[in-house]
Amino acid sequence: MTEAGYCSVDSGDLRLGVWVEGEPGAPVIVFVHGFPDTAALWERVVAELGERYRVVRYDVRGCGRSGRPRGRDGYRVERLAADLVAVARAVSPGRAVHVVGHDWGSVQAWEAVTDPTYSGVFASFTSVSGPSLDHLGWWVRGALRRPSWDGVRGLATIAVRSAYTWVFRSWAGELVAPFLARRFGVRSGDVRRGLELYRANLPGLVRSAKERSASLPVQLVVPGRDPFVTPAHVAGTARWAERLWRRELPGAGHWVPRTHPAALARMVGEFVDHVEGAPASRGLRAAVSSARFGEKVVLVTGGASGIGRACARGFAAAGAEVVVVDVDGAGASAVAAEVGGTAYAVDVADGAAVAALAERVRAEVGVPDVVVANAGVAVTGPFLDTSVADWERVVEVNLWGVIHTLRAFGKQLAERGEGGQLVVTASMAAYTPTRNLPAYATTKAAVLMLAQCLRAELAGRGIGVSAICPGIVHTNITRSARFAGTDPATQERLREFTTRRYLRRGFAPERVASAVLDAVERNLAVVPVTGEARLGLLVSRLSPAVLRAAARVDLLPRR
Repeated sequence: MTEAGYCSVDSGDLRLGVWVEGEPGAPVIVFVHGFPDTAALWERVVAELGERYRVVRYDVRGCGRSGRPRGRDGYRVERLAADLVAVARAVSPGRAVHVVGHDWGSVQAWEAVTDPTYSGVFASFTSVSGPSLDHLGWWVRGALRRPSWDGVRGLATIAVRSAYTWVFRSWAGELVAPFLARRFGVRSGDVRRGLELYRANLPGLVRSAKERSASLPVQLVVPGRDPFVTPAHVAGTARWAERLWRRELPGAGHWVPRTHPAALARMVGEFVDHVEGAPASRGLRAAVSSARFGEKVVLVTGGASGIGRACARGFAAAGAEVVVVDVDGAGASAVAAEVGGTAYAVDVADGAAVAALAERVRAEVGVPDVVVANAGVAVTGPFLDTSVADWERVVEVNLWGVIHTLRAFGKQLAERGEGGQLVVTASMAAYTPTRNLPAYATTKAAVLMLAQCLRAELAGRGIGVSAICPGIVHTNITRSARFAGTDPATQERLREFTTRRYLRRGFAPERVASAVLDAVERNLAVVPVTGEARLGLLVSRLSPAVLRAAARVDLLPRR
């Protein structure tokens, strides 16, 4: 094993500058950079992994402290792949290494790991924003031979997003080299030499593509906001990789090692651990699950009954690991036992308790991929009869409970960097005023606006936010509703009246749960559920005056 620090490795026609760090005797991870970078690209990722692994990075030929090849053929991917093999054998003689490549570093790593000549050199491969040129060429050839709408759309995407490569391959590339050098803090000469990657390898790409398969485990990390390498560029990867894990970073652009080092390091570490024999992480299992929400963690507040319980059942049936949260601990435990999930007793109105819950769930289950902020209470009655205590309770649960939940778990999703979905249960009362529900409707309107604001804020991080707006749904909330300004006997009579009316409507909470699952899958913004909810939303947009007039009708019997 090579000593830690800087060294140089002989690769036949030149020498490569190599940095070795980390734990001696641990699994070796070799990082390969792309254009116009140097090995410095990986510094923050290496810092995250250096305490657990032997980490190696090097300047590819023509860059930094590595030698300069003579002639354009020296930049062919075959020569670059041979460099990678030379480094791997030098730093880890007799033991296969794990390789991580970005951009052209990934392109040359694909060349190496699919070459049967190098069998046994590599234990796994993590590819970031860099397709195999052979796989890409074969996919384009197939799309041209068997035209389809998806194929044409993919070809158009590749053509548009790869247009810059024509500039790099032409004389104009020399003009942009100084700009790229300043932008990425590298030497202008390195950039000019790096342009030879495009000139030596891209001409004849489709015609010369070879059938090359990877028999080792491959992890494909796909940034959702990459302007250069799109999902179309890696569309054919599954055909050529026998063991493929695809993981996404929805909020990331092309330079993931710089912008999301912690998330990328975590993915690499989890993958290496799995290949080395540790149990697969939840993220890896989810990457290959065929179930609708297979291996996803879904947290539901207010999950002991009604819509929350139906959501827990629905997500569990779709393959998710469900976390049931409710102020009713026994009820939450019963639902969790039914769906094979985990239960926690928490009052969402208690911000400190919700924050502690989020940390406990992260430690015991993992960061939830989907959070359904569903807990709520109902207060009915005229505004002038609604006491301060009634207002405080409905605001604490329906509004502050949602705020606490989204703050605690939304922050975890943002830090993780792999996207996710936040769901809030609002109501058609959020946009249909009524004299009977001033307190309840006010909180639901606030929740609906919060969801839409948060959706705009988190879109860049790949986190979706959906607001579910049910109408008349038969749940237990009618039996526990508070009717302001009434004595106990009148309140009980009104509860029975409302419950019977909701029961006659016949809309079960399971149908709302189905809408929730669909909203998560399709990242829908506002989802009215039931006919009256859809009608109310339409009228609210076309003629708010009609709704204001209808709001004067007293929907409750005389008290």
